[in-house]
Amino acid sequence: MKNLMKMSKLLAFVSAFAFAVSFAHATSINVQVLDQAGAPVPDAVVYAMPVNGKLPASKPAPAIIDQVKRRFVPMVSVVQTGAAVTFPNKDNIEHDVYSFSPAKRFELNLYHGIPANPVTFDKPGLVVMGCNIHDTMVAYLLIVETPYFARTDANGTATLTVPPDSYKLIAWHFRLTDPNAQPTQKVAANTDAATKFSLQLKKAE
Repeated sequence: MKNLMKMSKLLAFVSAFAFAVSFAHATSINVQVLDQAGAPVPDAVVYAMPVNGKLPASKPAPAIIDQVKRRFVPMVSVVQTGAAVTFPNKDNIEHDVYSFSPAKRFELNLYHGIPANPVTFDKPGLVVMGCNIHDTMVAYLLIVETPYFARTDANGTATLTVPPDSYKLIAWHFRLTDPNAQPTQKVAANTDAATKFSLQLKKAE
């Protein structure tokens, strides 16, 4: 049993070391996301899947989605499959966070402060969240299988840091006219690369 535990720890160390080494020689993919009118699109998610299908054995990074002034902050998030997400309530009123999305059904019953346990999102897909008390509160969490992802800023730009390889780059936004038609591109990131997406979006409500 002790030998098995030692071997398990060694394998975990080797995987983490290999992941760190790959990032020591990382390149950048700079992405610009625009809408059909050519305007920059903030809060778009861009993620990269290696064309060969090989993903590093990395531990998903945790995330935080706050509740501030009856809003989820950020409204759009992206995590890797298996990530634990904490939902602090920073308002002076209670919230009841829930989702009926197939990728993760859950509910955090009325609470203040920080819930005792984070929520683990163990399936890829889109999770739309709300508050049972305040109907105007909505948030979007995209769970992806890769650790290579980013969210666009106010200028519609994002940068992904990846090991040199060939990637399928995918873009998503919560206002896509067809949520299932996520645009994709192939990018050879042997050196720093740049690309652009044009998304067909519904009008903001």
